Amino acid sequence: MPKTTFTREEIQSFAQLSPFELKDKFIRIAQEAQADKPGQKEKSSTQMLNAGRGNPNWTATGPREAFYALGYFALSESRRVWTADNLGGMPEKPGSGERFDTFVRRHPDLPGIELLQNCVEYAVERFGFDRDAFVHELTDSSIGDNYPVPDRMLTHAETIVRGYLADEMFDKKPPADNLSLFATEGGTAAMCYIFDSLMKNGILKKGDKIALMVPVFTPYIEIPELDTYEFDVVNVEASLFTETGVREWRYPTEEVAKLADPAVKLVCIVNPSNPPSLALSQRVADQIKDIVATQNPNLLLVTDDVYGTFVEGFRSIAADLPRNTLLVYSYSKHYGCTGWRLGVIGLHDDNVIDEMIAGLPAAEKERLNKRYGTLSLEPEKIRFIDRLVADSRQVALNHTAGLSLPQQMMMTLFSLFDMLEEGQAYKARIRAIVRQRLDLLLEGAQMKIADDPKRAGYYIELDLLAEAERVHGKDFADFLEKNYEPVDPLFRLAEQTHVVLLNGGGFDGPQWSVRVSLANLDDLDYLKIGHHLRGIFNDYAAEWQASRA
Repeated sequence: MPKTTFTREEIQSFAQLSPFELKDKFIRIAQEAQADKPGQKEKSSTQMLNAGRGNPNWTATGPREAFYALGYFALSESRRVWTADNLGGMPEKPGSGERFDTFVRRHPDLPGIELLQNCVEYAVERFGFDRDAFVHELTDSSIGDNYPVPDRMLTHAETIVRGYLADEMFDKKPPADNLSLFATEGGTAAMCYIFDSLMKNGILKKGDKIALMVPVFTPYIEIPELDTYEFDVVNVEASLFTETGVREWRYPTEEVAKLADPAVKLVCIVNPSNPPSLALSQRVADQIKDIVATQNPNLLLVTDDVYGTFVEGFRSIAADLPRNTLLVYSYSKHYGCTGWRLGVIGLHDDNVIDEMIAGLPAAEKERLNKRYGTLSLEPEKIRFIDRLVADSRQVALNHTAGLSLPQQMMMTLFSLFDMLEEGQAYKARIRAIVRQRLDLLLEGAQMKIADDPKRAGYYIELDLLAEAERVHGKDFADFLEKNYEPVDPLFRLAEQTHVVLLNGGGFDGPQWSVRVSLANLDDLDYLKIGHHLRGIFNDYAAEWQASRA
C-alpha cells in the first residue's frame, strides 16, 4: 500500500491533540476515504471500523425491563391518590408493600415484573428493609416528584449500592468501616467533583505534586495541567516486559517507590487500567500499603474501578487502604448504560481527608466555616463526602443537590440484578464477549501479549515499536523511529483501511502504542482490524527492506 497522503509535519501537528480529539480526525479521514472521488468508478464498500471509543455495544435488558415495570406500578400508585385526566398525586407509603404484591399478582404478563419482584424480595431479605419504606422509595423516586433527600444518596439506594460494591469491588470481603456514597452523574462528574473539592478544602493546592499510574485514561492527564490546578505530575510507569518485545504492563518496584516522597499528595489509579486493561497486582497494592504505613501516611488515592467487574475475584485497593482512598465507580461499561450517567464516589467514614481538614490552620478553618456556614451551625463538622455534594452545586444550591431519583432507581435495579443468578450469568457473558474479541484481534494481528489472570480485556494496548523489535530486531525499530511519527500507523489505518484506533501515547503510554477498544464492534470486526494492523506493519517492514537494498 502507499504511504499516507499526510506530510510528517501535518502528522506532528495533529499529534498534539488529545487522543479523543485526534479520533475525530481519524473518523473524518476514514469517511473521506470512503466517499466518491473524481475518477473513482464506485464508492468504497469497506466499512469504517471505529474501535476508538469504549462505549459497549451491549445493554443489560433485564434490569431495564424491571425499571419500566416499576414505572407502571408507580403510576398506579400516583393515580390511586389523585386522578384527574393526566393529573396524579404523590405515592403514599403506608401499605405500599402490600399494594405492590397485589399489582404483581394482577399483572403476571407485564414484561419485567417477575425480575422486579425478585429484586424487591432479595433486597428486603438481605438488607432487612421495612417493606413499605423500600417500595415507597422505589415508586416515589421512579416518579421523580421530589428533590433527592438525602441529597447525597437515597437511604435504601445507598445501602444496596454499598452491597453491590462489597460484592464486586471488594470480592465480598469489604473493610469493616462504613462506606458512605455520593451518587453522581457518571464517573465523569465524580472526577470533576473530587478534584474541585480537594482544592476548595485546601487539601490540594495549585502546583502541588501528584502522581499518575500510567498509561491512564487521558482526562487524568489533562485535568492536572489546567490552569486551575497546574499540578506537578509524577508518572509511575508500567514499564516491565515479560520478554523482548512483549510488554507486561506492570509497575517496577522502583517506579512505585516514587509514591514514598511525602511531597506527593495524591495518586490517581485506573484499576483495571485503561488502556492496558489489567487489574493492579497484589505486589503493587502491598507496596503502596507499606508506603502509606511507613513513609507517606497522608497520601490520597483516587481509584477509578469502572472495569473491575471484568476481572475474576477483583479487589479494589480501597479494600487495602480504606482510610486513604476515594473510590470512583461507574455502571456505564458493565451495563451498557453510558447515556444514563450513573456513578458513585465512595469514602469510608474513618478517613484521612476529614483528619486533614480538622488539622488545617485556623485561618483556613475560618475560610471554610464561612464557605459552608449556611449549611450548618457547626460547619467544621461537615464531612468531606458531604462537602463534595455541596461543592457540586456551588454550596448555595445544596438544598437541590443530588442525582436525579429515576437515575438512582436504575442504579438500584442494576445493583440488585447483579446479586441475582441472572446478573451473575450476564456478567460471565460480557466477560466472554471481550475475551473472544481479544483473541480474534490477536489472531488477525499475529501479535503476542503477556498471559495475565488479572486481564480485564475491555481494551488492549499494543506497542508497535516493541513488536517491530520482536519480529525483525532493533534495526527495524530504529528505522521506524527515525523515519516516521509514532501516530503515522493510525493515519495509514484510517486512510487506507477505514479503521479508527487511538494513540497510546495520548494515555501517557509508549508513543508507538495503539489502543483498541474491544467493546464496541462485532466480534469478527476485530479479526479484520487485526489483519489491517498486520498489513500496515508489513508495509513498514517492506519499506525498511527497500531502504536497506
